[in-house]
Amino acid sequence: MSATRTSSLSAQRLERLKNRSAAIGIIGLGYVGLPLSLLLAEAGFKVTGFDIDQKKVDSLTAGQSYIFRIPSEEIQSVRAKGFTATADFSKLTEQDAIILCVPTPLNEHHEPDMSYIVDTAKMIAPWLQAGQLVALESTTYPGTTEEVLIPLLEAGNKLGLKVQGPGGEPAESGVFYVAFSPEREDPGNTTVARHNIPKVVGGHEPIAAELAATLYEAIFTRAVRVSTTQAAEMTKLLENIYRCVNIALVNEMKVLALRMGIDIWEVIDAAATKPFGFQAFYPGPGLGGHCIPIDPFYLSWKAKEFGFHTRFIELAGEVNEAMPEFVVTQVARALNTRKKPLNGSKVLMLGMSYKKDIDDLRESPSLTLIELLRDEGAEVVYNDPYHPTVGRGRKYNLNMTSTPLEDLGQYDCVLIATDHSDYDYPSIVRESQLVVDSRNATKGMTADNLVRC
Repeated sequence: MSATRTSSLSAQRLERLKNRSAAIGIIGLGYVGLPLSLLLAEAGFKVTGFDIDQKKVDSLTAGQSYIFRIPSEEIQSVRAKGFTATADFSKLTEQDAIILCVPTPLNEHHEPDMSYIVDTAKMIAPWLQAGQLVALESTTYPGTTEEVLIPLLEAGNKLGLKVQGPGGEPAESGVFYVAFSPEREDPGNTTVARHNIPKVVGGHEPIAAELAATLYEAIFTRAVRVSTTQAAEMTKLLENIYRCVNIALVNEMKVLALRMGIDIWEVIDAAATKPFGFQAFYPGPGLGGHCIPIDPFYLSWKAKEFGFHTRFIELAGEVNEAMPEFVVTQVARALNTRKKPLNGSKVLMLGMSYKKDIDDLRESPSLTLIELLRDEGAEVVYNDPYHPTVGRGRKYNLNMTSTPLEDLGQYDCVLIATDHSDYDYPSIVRESQLVVDSRNATKGMTADNLVRC
């Protein structure tokens, strides 16, 4: 921090972060917050996880995990190192740094839902202490940290604290520090270790940036410093919109390739042999997860404030959102060739997760597929080894139980919506009347009852 002027207040926090004696509070113990808590606890920090969901708190206190890819043994290991979970937000006063990992979904009008950030900021504010670092990790539009988070923290704290201002002299008291550092979780990725993913950090001012970078460099290979919180927020959107646009491209090409009788997956694999200028993206039944289906709409919404229409980005979002309807159309067409209407047909859907081998339902196209199939009169059941039951979420209320993979011949159609590795695809094709594969899970297989879409 030699190039950054500090106060004794920030210098003390910095030293605790460097020697890992700092206390870190993580708010939101989901798919982002819990893995982050584990990394910090393993690195030697005193970590307290905060969540309003008492069931999560109770599970962690008992040493039990509720996320499939995180074994309970990991929870028990960090518990032995001092990790605790609580719903008591008054304990935020004991933290050197507070990291927010809360959801940022879209509302029914495809506009940003800031309620989780707003509510969490209001819960933090009364307990905020001088010199604390507050870092936001939730994916959001550029300006959220400055326009939403900081005003709420300043307005609601009991001590009259103000954020350390850009360009001002480092304050000796009465200030807190704010940064934005977007999460880069990739559930199910076993090729890149979490700690090997560089961490982008943008501070409201240089002291906050340095404090946040020092914290993250204790658990990640490096921190990539950018000039502002807005730049860090935009970085996350660019990363995911890049993927959204390219997935939309191959989704559109898939629809054309099917009409032309060309295997789009074969084409992509061939193109991927080019050692420059091409990166492989793959089509599917729609987009899922906590970022890619949402981020384009965050930016397009914010762009309107500047009189700018993000036509290219919005088009990509529209293409991807149309894929579940395309898949349902292909199911209906496949059934029709067998003189069966979709209305009244029994459909078994394989896979509820938004991607293979994970237990994450967020924005999963499978949820939309079930609703669309039901709207057309189909009788739908599902199987997923990662989801014994599917209850109620923000956008769905299914209350379904996973059906055993038995007597597949009773179903008019088996739809592969998520290509979990657990499934024996040759047996599924052999035992089913009709299989519609939206994931290329049956690559290399040929059968009269197999349709790829």
